[in-house]
Amino acid sequence: MASVRILGIAALALIALLATLAMQVETWRTGDQGLEPLTYAPPAPAPVISRRLWIDTDAACGHSARTDPDDCLAIALLAHARDFGIVGISVVAGNAPLDVVERTTRELAGRLAGEVGRTLPVHTGHQELAAALEENPLTVVALGPLTNLAAVLETRPDLRSRVASVIAVMGRRPGHIFHPSEGAGGGMLFGHGPVFRDFNYEMDPRAAEQIVQMKLPLTLVPYDAARRIEIGAADLDRLAAAGGALAWTAERSRSWLAYWQKEIGRQGFYPFDLLAAAYVVDPSQFGCAAVQAWVGEDPARFIPFWRPTIALLVRQGDARPQTPTARGAASYCARVGTGFKSRLMALLRS
Repeated sequence: MASVRILGIAALALIALLATLAMQVETWRTGDQGLEPLTYAPPAPAPVISRRLWIDTDAACGHSARTDPDDCLAIALLAHARDFGIVGISVVAGNAPLDVVERTTRELAGRLAGEVGRTLPVHTGHQELAAALEENPLTVVALGPLTNLAAVLETRPDLRSRVASVIAVMGRRPGHIFHPSEGAGGGMLFGHGPVFRDFNYEMDPRAAEQIVQMKLPLTLVPYDAARRIEIGAADLDRLAAAGGALAWTAERSRSWLAYWQKEIGRQGFYPFDLLAAAYVVDPSQFGCAAVQAWVGEDPARFIPFWRPTIALLVRQGDARPQTPTARGAASYCARVGTGFKSRLMALLRS
């Protein structure tokens, strides 16, 4: 009888959810209603970013219609940044299985090498990252889960001081729901569109927890920043016209754009990982908030009949989060400057 009662409750909850979604809602929630405000300011003084870059990526652009191309765009931007040198690129499973990520990254790196006149070494495993840290400090641009970096620094704590900065694509304010339709309508779920996860965090929560505990210089470039920028068909056409690796990436972005147009209801996609690369190249375009970051339950995201939401959360001020498993200072860079998209596209095509 108890199991029948539970099934009945679950069925009623499902019916209520479907009825809610079927309602005519003129402006569906953006997902950031009622959040605690943050005080943003341009980085001052300028963040410590070593000119020696290590990129950690789960690039798989073109693998499937629901595989984002953002890693490939980010790598292309950093490869062409004249003031920086890519010491190495490591791959991690995330957007796709590791073999797909490695194959995609090697092909992109080969195309870029011919354009920038230098080799972009691609590695699996952790040894090469450890060796590069032994030589000199690095800025680690983490475009995927933090698996590789956490593995290196857990076994080699002596190398933690060699990490000049970690730029990671993850983090959220308590209660923020990643709802990419942002009121546009026309997508799946009766026009409400899907809800996204904090993908890079959720692919390896333990690694994110370890990095926060290590209290490294940590900059988070979250979903909240990427939602300010849309890459549409005309933008991909311009990238394709540039030729080379950008054209290759643009064509492998078409199916992802089609998914956003059909299922999410927007005319363009948010370029999550590209924003992290842009922060490295031109941090003056971002507004950043000094925050406390922690891994713990998000009490503002209670869902009946569901387990508590564990997330990488941020908050300003002296308020201490409840039952955190890790806590440390971070910079949360979720604001972008006026006209930033034009600047971003110019950086890509330069």
